[in-house]
Amino acid sequence: MRTAILLAVGITLMWATACLGAGDINKSLGSTKSTRNLEKLQIASKGKKMTVQGESLVLAGTIPGKLCFDSVAKGSVLVRSTYKSDNEKCVVYREGVDYILDYAKGTIARTGESSIPDFSTNVLYGQKDFDHTKFPGATNHPFFVWVDYTTTNGRPWAKPSNQAQFLSKTRSKLKAGGPFKIVTYGDSITSGGEVSEPGLTFASLYQKYLQRKFPAAQIETRDVSIPGYCSAQGIEWWDKQMGDTSPDLVLLGWGMNDHNLPVGGGMEPDEFKKKLITLVGMVRERKGAEVILYSAFPPHDDWHYGTHRMGEFAEATRQAAAETRSAYVNVYDTWVMVLGRKDQSSLLGNNINHPNDFGHWLYGQAFEAMQF
Repeated sequence: MRTAILLAVGITLMWATACLGAGDINKSLGSTKSTRNLEKLQIASKGKKMTVQGESLVLAGTIPGKLCFDSVAKGSVLVRSTYKSDNEKCVVYREGVDYILDYAKGTIARTGESSIPDFSTNVLYGQKDFDHTKFPGATNHPFFVWVDYTTTNGRPWAKPSNQAQFLSKTRSKLKAGGPFKIVTYGDSITSGGEVSEPGLTFASLYQKYLQRKFPAAQIETRDVSIPGYCSAQGIEWWDKQMGDTSPDLVLLGWGMNDHNLPVGGGMEPDEFKKKLITLVGMVRERKGAEVILYSAFPPHDDWHYGTHRMGEFAEATRQAAAETRSAYVNVYDTWVMVLGRKDQSSLLGNNINHPNDFGHWLYGQAFEAMQF
């Protein structure tokens, strides 16, 4: 038993340092740890060469913003104004003129004369316990920069998870080829509330991934989500939203509005789990489809309407999947891992609870890590 516990702790430490540089590791260990133990952890947590494309940042004043990884390779960096590099409106920013890059630390800072938008001028910048209804039209989109780079200290974005036992029919149908229908049912995150174009939603990205993996399949994805609402409405409005669909696979993603105060009303995680279990039962009984449940990420810590209990709601989602024998995608842990270095605003289109293009890509990475 003691060996198993030590092994689990070791794995946890390695994962926790996935987005940490040496300086962060020093801080996390504390001054009481021996130099020898620190060196062992740094060696154990050393990553691999990896290329990152379109990572988002907002940069305030001349304060450095952290990329997800340190140890950036010189000559590999491109900083631009649009997520897609082939966008005709894309502006490429110049190192030394618009920004200063610390390659070892993996940070980027605006210069005093930078043409990069200054996030400190955003009306929500520095606001504590902010009520978004008092800041109509507030958005982070004009402030994003998007970064391509290569790191020599990279890590997987999500932990692999084998869910094959829950998706046997899905795999068989995809391998056989022919029409395969996916229906997504959730809130505004699932509907792609802040993406710059429809093809960049995580559901679209996952469809493309499955298409590459199963080229004989003819995959279609239809979204019937209910932006602004929670799992209770998912049940109540089933006939209206899901009634005329005929899916082979359903992606169920709730939790953000259940967790938040205005819509969910401070719903308890256990009640949320029961609603997810009900929804899974409805999918199976009325549609005969297999199900993937996926957790949500924590909204901005300074948002007034967040209960800041998303970890509990993510665990409730995992439990609902286990109890119904459904596949589970752990978006929450992927997001938290990235937040080990990055600030929340750099991932949120509305600075509250909607992922930007890179945030949807992170969702996609969590889905791809689910093996079946």
